[in-house]
Amino acid sequence: MSNQPDIIVLFSGGLDSILAAKVLEQQGLTVRCIHFITPFFGSAKAVPYWRKVYGLDIVSQDVGEEFAQMLRQRPEHGFGKVMNPCVDCKILLLRKARLYMESVGAKGLATGEVLGQRPMSQRRDTLHLIMRDAGVSGILLRPLCATHLPVTQMEESGLVDRSRLLSFSGRGRRDQLDLAAELGVTDIPTPGGGCRLTEKENARRYWTVLTLLPEAGDRDFTLANLGRQFWHHDGDNHYWLCIGRNSADNDKLAAAMQPDDMLLRLRDLAGPMALARSGADWPRHVLESAAAHAASYAPKAVAAGGPVAVRARQGQAEGDAAFEMDVTPQRQGEAWGEALWDDVKAVIRAEAKDRLAATLHGKHKPGPEDAE
Repeated sequence: MSNQPDIIVLFSGGLDSILAAKVLEQQGLTVRCIHFITPFFGSAKAVPYWRKVYGLDIVSQDVGEEFAQMLRQRPEHGFGKVMNPCVDCKILLLRKARLYMESVGAKGLATGEVLGQRPMSQRRDTLHLIMRDAGVSGILLRPLCATHLPVTQMEESGLVDRSRLLSFSGRGRRDQLDLAAELGVTDIPTPGGGCRLTEKENARRYWTVLTLLPEAGDRDFTLANLGRQFWHHDGDNHYWLCIGRNSADNDKLAAAMQPDDMLLRLRDLAGPMALARSGADWPRHVLESAAAHAASYAPKAVAAGGPVAVRARQGQAEGDAAFEMDVTPQRQGEAWGEALWDDVKAVIRAEAKDRLAATLHGKHKPGPEDAE
């Protein structure tokens, strides 16, 4: 890690944040990048690679629990086209970045945002709203489009030379690619994406977790990223089953266990591992149904043509409480299913309409993402 930084750059790993850091380094500033991690975006494993390839000072910080709390409370500025709370996300990350900036004695923050690159969250008015609500007015610099925006304290003080900042705007990437070539950046990240909340397949999983668990947290959303996901509903009781697709999933499921979870796996045959969230509290018949469903994804178990032994264990250690069940592998299609995106979308849109109705009665301030 370098000496005390002059400026902290929010670093996603995308081209824009790389360029923002490089442009500031060209001015002789000591730059430190901060990469935020949640179940929905970010990768601690990628940080060493980025340091090596781009020659940047990068630290990472996990903000998964704070992000989960924001989702539980519902983002003030609403969701985008899927389940992406882009405006509230940026506000949260900037608040966390400011705390880090203050802790290391840096003088300001920077991002790779480009005016007009995204139709709602990077409009001029939204950029101002984000800066205001995050409490970073005057200390947030956007180097790639700075000349389109008001002067910051860093420019006024002479720390940053405004004449050497840029005037990018719009959705094209030609300017960024030309600048990358000029700066010697040859490893160009794939454009777009990066946030699982923008993907329908993932959003339908996350929404189910968010709405059916009383206090959905960081670890729950991380579990929702793994393997096959199934739910069984019995009145007000909801049972969550995750089945690994391969050995890597199996290892991750084992690592994701909580004290009240149950791990299910075939005793004598190769096959997927399954995790029953809070399975220690499940009725025996529900656990047996889950075991039969999980066993149906093991070809050798199905080929056995009859009951197979499934071992259920609470806890990660082999010596932890365990018992066995004899079940017949069978897809429990009616009992175990997953929400469809169209159904989830309808519920999210209904919430948005309720929020709009509350706005008309002065109970809620509409956000720019209500239409994104």
